[in-house]
Amino acid sequence: MILFPAIDLKEGLCVRLQQGDPARATVFNRDPAAQAHAFERQGFRHLHVVDLDGAFAGKPMNSAAVDRILETVGLCIQLGGGIRDMATVEGWLEKGVNRVIIGTAAVRDPALVKEAAKKFPKRVAVGLDARDGSVAVEGWAESAELTALELARRFEDAGVAAIIYTDVARDGMLQGLNLDATIALAEAISIPVIASGGLASIDDVKALLEPRARKLEGAIAGRALYDGRLDAEAALALIRTARKK
Repeated sequence: MILFPAIDLKEGLCVRLQQGDPARATVFNRDPAAQAHAFERQGFRHLHVVDLDGAFAGKPMNSAAVDRILETVGLCIQLGGGIRDMATVEGWLEKGVNRVIIGTAAVRDPALVKEAAKKFPKRVAVGLDARDGSVAVEGWAESAELTALELARRFEDAGVAAIIYTDVARDGMLQGLNLDATIALAEAISIPVIASGGLASIDDVKALLEPRARKLEGAIAGRALYDGRLDAEAALALIRTARKK
């Protein structure tokens, strides 16, 4: 089970949104690279980065901040937001991003996901953001006429590295992960699934380590880490202990 700390980028700053609403943004660090370095010092080995402005604009908008993160840390980085064409996929992977996340384009242009996953095995993930069971796109500003499971099944044999499943209603709200829906999705497909949206405390980490969640690859933690509700050292120690069993 991998715990991914999250850095969401808006106008070059490290922020957290509530339910994906740009008007409800809290700035947690004005230096995203310094925040990434802090996560690395805490013992994390992976990092989840989202270019929020890019998700709305449809193209990378926080490249300078991502470049600084790549220069500063040696973490395994997955990046999403505004990745809508092959040139952008290739550009980020060449710069040192370990895995790109394709969200809106997975709905609008599924052929891109399949082409990218074939060209870059195990380095392309699909960001599946759901609101009331339907897929949300364009930085969560719109809903697609598609369920989460329908979208995930499109990529069953495409070589996609992971599905990152976010419950939009819970994101940034500290209400706990929607594990029932996430586990149901993981059990219905063969692609590894990462839980996202609402992780609130060490209890969520414990729940992720229960036998019923064994098919999940990991989870993303955001606001709970920033405001101290989740102690990084305790969470990572819990995961290490579980791995030894």
